[in-house]
Amino acid sequence: MKVAISTDGDYVSAHFGRCPSFTIVEIEGEKMVGRELVENPGHQPAFLPQYLSGKGATCIIAGGMGRRAEALFAEKGIETMVGVAGRVDEVIEKLTSGKLEGGESLCRPGAGRGYGVEKSECDHPEHGHDQPE
Repeated sequence: MKVAISTDGDYVSAHFGRCPSFTIVEIEGEKMVGRELVENPGHQPAFLPQYLSGKGATCIIAGGMGRRAEALFAEKGIETMVGVAGRVDEVIEKLTSGKLEGGESLCRPGAGRGYGVEKSECDHPEHGHDQPE
């Protein structure tokens, strides 16, 4: 299975569509057998589900995502897991061991900052990950 993780530096990005990059990992059993970092080609409505499907992703992990985006991923047969925060390496470790749990989206629909689209408010930590300044 291939999993795309919205990535901002070493951390899971709070906004899947506005992350600078995606970490795409290939998992077989309980092992990671491949890892690739790809730049986000841009946040355009309905584009990223198609793009990540073309990369072979069957699951997307992010801090936050809107309902429309989740529906578009579902149309492509891509599972979504939101409410995930922390270092990408730790998320991969939890994923391969079967211990990764999602939760509620970290952002309100329509609120966000970054990757070319500026909005006024977010409900996630200022830096988009659980790291003290």
